[in-house]
Amino acid sequence: MNYKIITDEQALKAFIDWLPACNEHEQYYLCLLSRTKYLEGDHGLKADKQQLKRFTSKKENMLEKIKQLECAVGAYTQGGIIIPQEALALYISINPRDLWKATYTSLVTFAQNIQAEARVKNPHQEVMSAIQQSCSNKYYIDIDVDAKDPAILEQIREYLNPSCLTVMETRGGYHVLVELAAVDPAFKKSWHPNIMKLPNVDQSGDNIVPVPGCTQGGFTPKFI
Repeated sequence: MNYKIITDEQALKAFIDWLPACNEHEQYYLCLLSRTKYLEGDHGLKADKQQLKRFTSKKENMLEKIKQLECAVGAYTQGGIIIPQEALALYISINPRDLWKATYTSLVTFAQNIQAEARVKNPHQEVMSAIQQSCSNKYYIDIDVDAKDPAILEQIREYLNPSCLTVMETRGGYHVLVELAAVDPAFKKSWHPNIMKLPNVDQSGDNIVPVPGCTQGGFTPKFI
């Protein structure tokens, strides 16, 4: 029996098609997490959030790379405890990452680690963190709505032209993706402060978001 990451392959394929194409030096950053907040009862896991796998991908081979995460149940553990299917959630950087920028950042970090004789630093993890932080073209701003209240979506639509909005339903609320190039000039200066004042708007920016068509604690995120 294997872990199930892809729960709606057609929705996942549609999402991948929707993503902006990458340039030569760009790839998307994805990470598979274990979240204890999705579990009930005495599960024995201590860390609320554990990073199980993280990798980069262009659109063309993203589906295959996600399928590779579907290994045998028991392969993902924490402190010797098997991580259950219900704890898994796959996330993606909504904007591509700049590998050239990450290369430069990594070299600086490596030099600092050498100078400090930080011998226990993991170079692979240092590079992956640099990639995660190296946003390239910022196509979208993500608005994280921490409640399933359609009224909040209606309020957001009052502060932005709906043509620039893509809404994703998630396990606990919504991610509203604002296409910056499509924002009406009339809203450019006012939309962000107005939306951030709304109830249950948790954060905004260049966030990682759940992957539509893939598991998020037993729920399948989707565009609505």
